[in-house]
Amino acid sequence: MSSILDIIGSSLIAGMVLFLMINLKLFSTQASFSSDSELTMQQNAKTLAEIINYDFRKIGYNYDGTAILIAEKERIKFVAGLAVTNPAGVGTVDTVEYFVEDSVGTSNPDEIVLTRVLNNKNPIAGPSLGLVKLQFSYEDSTGTLTTDLAKIKYIRTELWVKPVNRANNFITGNKDSVFTYWEFKIYPRNI
Repeated sequence: MSSILDIIGSSLIAGMVLFLMINLKLFSTQASFSSDSELTMQQNAKTLAEIINYDFRKIGYNYDGTAILIAEKERIKFVAGLAVTNPAGVGTVDTVEYFVEDSVGTSNPDEIVLTRVLNNKNPIAGPSLGLVKLQFSYEDSTGTLTTDLAKIKYIRTELWVKPVNRANNFITGNKDSVFTYWEFKIYPRNI
C-alpha cells in the first residue's frame, strides 16, 4: 500500500515539475520575443530618424530665398541642393516633400507610411517600419513655435513607432501595447 502512495506522490511531484518547466519555457520564449520585438522597434525608429535627418540637414543648400515651401504638422516641402539631378552639385536644387499616408496590408491598422517625393515626381513610400504617428513642428531662432516659412530655423520631429509583429502576452492574453517615442530637433545650417 505504501508503494502505491509513493508512486502516486512521485507522479504528482513529477507532473508539477513538468508543469513548471513548461511554464518557464513559455515565459522565456515570450520574454525573448518581446525583447527582440522591442529592439527591432527601436532600430526602426532610428532608421526613420536617419532618413529624415539626412535630407533635412540640407534644406536651403545651394538656394537663396525661402527654402521651406510647405510647413504643416504632417507634411513638409523644401528646396535643397541634394546633388541628385547633377552629381557635381553646382547650381542645382531639388524639391523634396515628406508626408504620411495610410499603410495598406499591414497587421496594425494604425500604421502609416512615410513618403518622400523628389522633384514633384516618383513618390517613394518605404515600408511602414511600425510608424504610427509623425509630427513636425517649426521654431524660429529664439525657439518659439512659428508658421511663418521665412522665420523657420529649427524643425522638431516626433515619431511614434510600435512593433511590426505584436504577439499575445501569454499571461494576460492581450496584445502588448508597447511603443517607442523618438524626438529630435534639426537645425539646417542654410536657412
